[in-house]
Amino acid sequence: MALVKGSRKHRVKVIEYRLRYVVTVACVLLALLIAVIALTYMLGNKIGMAGQEKALADVARLNKELNLYTEKSEKLEQQLENSKTAAEIDRQSNEDVRQEVIVLKDEIARLTEENNFYRGLMAPNEKASGLTLGAVELVEGREENIYDYKVVVQQLAKRHNLLNGTLKFTVVGSINGIVQRFSLMELSDSVNSSSIKLRFKYFQVVSGELRLPTDFEPEGIEIEARSTGSKPQTVSKKFRWLVEEK
Repeated sequence: MALVKGSRKHRVKVIEYRLRYVVTVACVLLALLIAVIALTYMLGNKIGMAGQEKALADVARLNKELNLYTEKSEKLEQQLENSKTAAEIDRQSNEDVRQEVIVLKDEIARLTEENNFYRGLMAPNEKASGLTLGAVELVEGREENIYDYKVVVQQLAKRHNLLNGTLKFTVVGSINGIVQRFSLMELSDSVNSSSIKLRFKYFQVVSGELRLPTDFEPEGIEIEARSTGSKPQTVSKKFRWLVEEK
């Protein structure tokens, strides 16, 4: 196509100049952007390092304080444990002494009772004579409703002759409000008769183990002793149901 006479050709140069300008400005902006990014990175890295160093210092300080307080806590716990141990030792020592005193008092009471008993045998009251009953002892047994019993039958006399006779041991109580009576033969496997034989010169101890029936509420014991011979004698006593702890 033929050019029209008088047309302008400088537009191409204007476009070329503008393109160079845009590229230059873009390069300058890119360089500024890179410089800003690099500066920001360096500044951030510096701040981060400083913060990390501070954090590490804080961690080290806290670890030191934690170790210090842990050590103090362990010492205090040990002191507390030592105090508890010492207190327990003191308490146990006091309890041992108290129990020993109780045992000694019981032994003294038992020896005193036995001494009085034997003194009565050797030197009875002038007015007392013949068959007599001592106290009944009941002690908690190895299981529930099982009891150890002991009855002392004695002959009071200036001259002691061989005495023969029988003893009846009856436990009185109730089941569901109804009065019940049980002989020793019904409560003890070692007794095979309702009348226990007596044969002694000074005294005889009747002892053993008895088991109460279920739901039975004991109230007392009735003891009856009878002697045979030319001058037979019968004595009886009632005792409350009093049980001693082992």
